[in-house]
Amino acid sequence: MVKVINFDDVRYVRGGRAILNGINWTVDSSQRWVILGPNGAGKSTMLKIAGVSDYPTSGTVDVLGERLGRVDIFELRTAIGIVTRAHERRIPLDETVFNVVLTAAYSVAGRWHEQYDELDEKRAHRVLAEWHLTDLAERTFGTLSDGERKRVMLARAVMTDPELLLLDEPAANIDLGGREQLLQMLSGFAKSPDSPAMIMVTHHVEEIPPGFTHMLLLGRDGKPKAQGAISEVLTSENLSAAFGVELKISSESDRYFAVAAA
Repeated sequence: MVKVINFDDVRYVRGGRAILNGINWTVDSSQRWVILGPNGAGKSTMLKIAGVSDYPTSGTVDVLGERLGRVDIFELRTAIGIVTRAHERRIPLDETVFNVVLTAAYSVAGRWHEQYDELDEKRAHRVLAEWHLTDLAERTFGTLSDGERKRVMLARAVMTDPELLLLDEPAANIDLGGREQLLQMLSGFAKSPDSPAMIMVTHHVEEIPPGFTHMLLLGRDGKPKAQGAISEVLTSENLSAAFGVELKISSESDRYFAVAAA
């Protein structure tokens, strides 16, 4: 398998505080990773570094075979699909759903005077269909529900056929029905052998889609508590140590649930 991410003894310090501390982590092209941990554990910081939007204070990071600090990050970003709240906020509210997805071909957040060829438009229509968005194609982004917006941003992220897909809490702020629909679609995408390597940040084990294979569990000190196959990492003992609360893990139909221990 192709190695798409490698963190070697990575530390990230801001304001004198070590947000990440001693991260050694490797992701290959066949894996779908969840980064789980409490608030302030450094989950989103890891995603920013993996998405070449920030640099570690020390240690080395390789993304898609390129060493951060020695590569043109603007070229590298074209191979990375990203879904975050910050990216969502950049989308003009009066832009149509079709154009939100189509404009990913030029990495712009709004239709201006670009010229798109027939292949771009056909791919945009195909991606919309894959994420069950065809009926919304002519709706404006500002009229969508939170769940619909998340699916549009996912479609936009995969429009350019990325080698790496990064998801920052994709199910946050969505109602139960929207969450379950989104997780079902993410599960199908994760299970496809044609999909890129995927990394998803979440606070909640209930939001882990079936098909994700590995987990990096961070503690409040920014240090890894455990990493590896989800079935080995996601235990009551590991989760309790990471969150500082006695927790009990259960699972059903490849979904996970956590409650406070009695």
